[in-house]
Amino acid sequence: MRAYLLIAAISAVVTFGLTWLTLKVSHRYKLYPQIRARDVHTKPTPRLGGVAMFGGFAAAMAAAAAFGWFRSVFADPVQIIAIIAAAFMITLIGFLDDLYDLDWTLKLAGQFAVAGVLAWQGVQIISLPIAGLTIGSFGTSLVVTVFLTVLVMNAVNFIDGLDGLVSGVVFIGTAVFFVYSYLLAQETSPSNYFNLASLISAIVIGMCVGFLPLNWRPAKIFMGDSGAMLLGLLMATSALTVTGQIDPHMAGEDDLVPAFIPLILPLAILVLPLLDFTLAVLRRLRAGKSPFAADRQHIHHRLQDLGHSHVGSVLVFYIWTALISLSCLMFFFLPWQGILAFVAVGIAAATLFTLRPIIKKRLGAKNEQF
Repeated sequence: MRAYLLIAAISAVVTFGLTWLTLKVSHRYKLYPQIRARDVHTKPTPRLGGVAMFGGFAAAMAAAAAFGWFRSVFADPVQIIAIIAAAFMITLIGFLDDLYDLDWTLKLAGQFAVAGVLAWQGVQIISLPIAGLTIGSFGTSLVVTVFLTVLVMNAVNFIDGLDGLVSGVVFIGTAVFFVYSYLLAQETSPSNYFNLASLISAIVIGMCVGFLPLNWRPAKIFMGDSGAMLLGLLMATSALTVTGQIDPHMAGEDDLVPAFIPLILPLAILVLPLLDFTLAVLRRLRAGKSPFAADRQHIHHRLQDLGHSHVGSVLVFYIWTALISLSCLMFFFLPWQGILAFVAVGIAAATLFTLRPIIKKRLGAKNEQF
């Protein structure tokens, strides 16, 4: 565990330092866009934070490669090179989009190319805990992997509209996923706790911790598409690598739900971003627009229209992300009765917080009547 904490700390320190440097350079050379109608900030703000986050990722990977603890992780350099190359490519695509506002078709094609690089080099879904199913077709695995990777990247990118929203949501979800992957490694490889999924998760945690101080309300810098798509890519990659750790033939009835967690947890963590992504695509297609056309009808915008403050809207996402991801993790520790009780209490509390502005208005109206 100490090795992972050290890697996370390196990632956080380097990301914070490079974010501060990127902020200074962006202001000096005016590398920031003008205010758009859908924006919630009121002054031009740099959005090249993803470049700094990639620097934190690269530095942490280099440090891990130099440490003997992670020798087994780097035993297959092909996958590592593919992950680093894909991370660089998606950061570059996002960087160009943040500067020049690329056409959505070009950006989407780039996302598929990046996901294809990962899948082609073996970072794929290997097994599914459904009747002991192992995906035998390379083509099927490649297609499913590319689709899920692109989906996760866009889901994360779509909610990047409030200060601290993406970095906080990804931090919470990835922290839970790190605990899961670490515990899974203890069960499947008791003599070696070091695995690629845990390493990537630790690095992502550090990236979020290092970036969040300069991205919290009022944000001095945004991560932009380069950062959001990079985080989505790394989240998808860590989840994909976990599927190789589980033998689906070994999952009996008692182990069925825990065996599904590698598939459920990443999607559960992103349930609000995925919902927002789905609603946005359907809304725009119904209006005859591009599915990637910008608007001001995302969930975080509607929470503000409901009466939540900027920070309050962000906290709604934090609370629901924590509730959903922790509920999945509880299968490692509690019987289903305990999980059900935790979920029931959590949903009640999260719902009350989400509807707090409406409740306050109604209580205020009643008090005025008396």
